[in-house]
Parts: sequence; C-alpha cells; structure tokens
Amino acid sequence: MKFKGQVVWITGATAGLGREMAYEFARQGAYVVPSGRRKQRLLDVCSHIESLTRATTNTGLPATLGIALDVTQEETLQSAVDRIIATYGRLDIVVANAGFGVSGAIGSLSTDDWRRQFNVNVIGLVSTVTVALPYLRETRGRIGLVSSVMGCLTMPRNGAYSASKYAVRAIGQTLSMELHGTGVSCTTIFPGFVESEIGQVNNLGEHNPDTRDKRPVGLMWPTAKAARIMVGAIGRRKRNFTFTTHGKIGAWFGRHMPDLIHFLMRKRTPRSAP
Repeated sequence: MKFKGQVVWITGATAGLGREMAYEFARQGAYVVPSGRRKQRLLDVCSHIESLTRATTNTGLPATLGIALDVTQEETLQSAVDRIIATYGRLDIVVANAGFGVSGAIGSLSTDDWRRQFNVNVIGLVSTVTVALPYLRETRGRIGLVSSVMGCLTMPRNGAYSASKYAVRAIGQTLSMELHGTGVSCTTIFPGFVESEIGQVNNLGEHNPDTRDKRPVGLMWPTAKAARIMVGAIGRRKRNFTFTTHGKIGAWFGRHMPDLIHFLMRKRTPRSAP
C-alpha cells in the first residue's frame, strides 16, 4: 500500500502500459484517475479498478475517476486537472504515458505525419506535465514520463517515433534539473519491447486489432510485469529507468556506440528508400 491515499493521474490509460499501471497503483492504495480517448475502454478500466480496491470506500471519495480526453487538446487537460482537484483536493503523481508510433522512411512522411507524432508524444506530454505541476509542487509529488529505448537509438523507418522519444528524454533530463530542490521528482522511463497495442496502431493513431504486430515476440515482456517495475521506479523517484534486459543493452549501445548502431542498421535500409 505504498501509495495509499495518493491521487494518481495517468494519460493513455485505456490500454497497454497505461492501463496496467492504473491497476498497479490501485492495488497499492492510490486513487487512480485514468484518462484516454476511448470512452467504453475507460469505463471498463474504472470498473476493474473498483473491483481491485476497497481501501478507499470509507473516505467518501471515489476509488477512481475516469476522464475522457485527447492530450492534443490543452483545454481538456486543464479541465481534467480541475476535476481532479475538485474531487480529491490534491494531485500526487502524474504519468504522461499517452503516445503512438509513426513509421516510414523520413522521405516518405508528410509534414502532417510529423505534426501528428509530435503533437501526441511531445506536446501532449509537456502539456500534461504543465497543467499538473502547480499541484505537484504542493504535494512534493512525482512525474513519470514514458519514453522508449528508441529514445536512445534509432533504426530505419522509425525516425519520427525515435525523434519524439529522444525529445521526451531531453524533457525529462531538463525537468529533473529544474525541479531539483522542490521535492518534485521526474522519472523518465525507457521500456524495451512490451506487449501492447502500439504495433497495431497506424500513422493516424488508429488501432486495428487485425494488424500484425511486427515486433519480435520472443523479446516481449508481459504488460503487467512491466507496469509493476515502472510504478516501482516512479515510487523510488528514479531519474531514469531502462528495462528490459535487451532494452538496457540497446540503450547502452545507442548512447555509447552510435557508429556501431549505424553500421548494423544501414544494412537494413533498402537502397530505394527515399
């Protein structure tokens, strides 16, 4: 019950890591505010959270508060924070998890593809933190930013996604410096391959369950296991946290041996690529 009585807001919480983190925080006693675009999914997540915990039933406060929103719409983020404070009177943790991946050779992507990628993964993330920060200062709270191992290295046809996750890495490093001494911590998380729907989401941000996920099945971590250690890292106020084993290896080579990554990845680039 490490987070008993604390209020946690998680974006992108209707699937994958966001959903499982919501469940894990609930198991550890938190009031959880999941948010996302898919309203029925949000209702299902809230229903499951209520079944997980009865620890808050005597306080008169709801165990969970689902808020449907799009992180690219700043006014809905501010409205979400206003509802959280009106309901619970405080905010202790925000996890900026909402994101998706645009794929394709750089020369084949439109400016709209790039805007869409950065509007969600970068601007949406920053906007989430910005509206939450005044209340986190009051509680000496925690920020969790979900980047990716692709924020430490890249490969052909993943330039837009990697660029957005590199940006999250820079944002996390800067926030940790700017918040030093305030009591507010920022944990930037770099997951490797984890079971999720991201491989079935197209460049428009639309999920298609019939799309084959091309990520390597043998390297995939179970989502619940990944969520547990992510929640643990945020709880311990780690500045940076990388997992899985292959993710740690990839991130290390990306940071320290970029020429080797270039040598290995150039062999995967079709000569006809734009």
